[in-house]
Amino acid sequence: MILSKIYVRVFFLISICFSVLNVSVASSEICTDSDTSITSSKWQAIAFIKTIDTLPSSIYWPNVKPKLFLENLRSNIYSPLKIYEGISTNFCGYAALSYLLLHDDPVGYAKFMIQLFQQGEATMGKVLFHPSTAINQTAGALKFKGVLDIRPADQMWFLSLADHFKGYLNVFDHRYDAGDEDKLWASVNYAKFNRMVRELLHYKVDAKGSDMIHPGTSNTYEYIKSKMKSGVMVLYVNNTFLYKKKHTALKLGFPTHYIILQDINKTGETITITYWDYGGRSLRQMTPAFLRRITFGISHCTKKLNGVE
Repeated sequence: MILSKIYVRVFFLISICFSVLNVSVASSEICTDSDTSITSSKWQAIAFIKTIDTLPSSIYWPNVKPKLFLENLRSNIYSPLKIYEGISTNFCGYAALSYLLLHDDPVGYAKFMIQLFQQGEATMGKVLFHPSTAINQTAGALKFKGVLDIRPADQMWFLSLADHFKGYLNVFDHRYDAGDEDKLWASVNYAKFNRMVRELLHYKVDAKGSDMIHPGTSNTYEYIKSKMKSGVMVLYVNNTFLYKKKHTALKLGFPTHYIILQDINKTGETITITYWDYGGRSLRQMTPAFLRRITFGISHCTKKLNGVE
């Protein structure tokens, strides 16, 4: 019991220290690469996936059935809004990243996943993924996670991301053990999320906020509204409000959720947001004060075109 309390206090102190560091990192760490972005469309991805009828079983992924794997890829390409993190997992950051990937470069996604399935490793952006044996054995075998149970490609992808990318929240749990998809091993702090987007996708990211301190914007609504005109907006929020009928108080004071903002408008003192939230679109209304209260991170993702940022 005493050790448990010490662990919680140490973790809390580490969180505060890294959160303070994240304020400056998230605000100023903008990718300056001059890569030429080669992206693709949904229709190109559909044409590509239609050329693949069957796949032989993979020696690297013994629990991933080829038929279900291909069905999962087709579903994500045809209906990217339906990608889902699973019940009780900490995969929400990876699902939000997947939304960006499936809208930006679905052909690249499909080719990467097929190579990962066939060869046990694959490269995306600047990253070579070589999942550990534990990940190879677990993908396709997760249970009681809702529809994620029958989506082995998503299991492969989420587990591989969590296995490769590490942030300060993962410091106490670097190696996968059964059930870790629900624990700190799979968690995604704000700086880690932005780093994944920068290293894997054809976006530069201008990020404001942190894991514990709100973005330094004088007017959260006006800032988000102005930035939406030129890029994709990812908000890092305290998700308690998503399930509350009255937006009067928050049970927790920390962010836990990533959403893709698709529209935001203000009428009088009422703000209406439309956002993608793991499986589909949602709509919510709130006051300007509540928007600021729930928002801890604002990531403005803009495409890199022809090597010009």
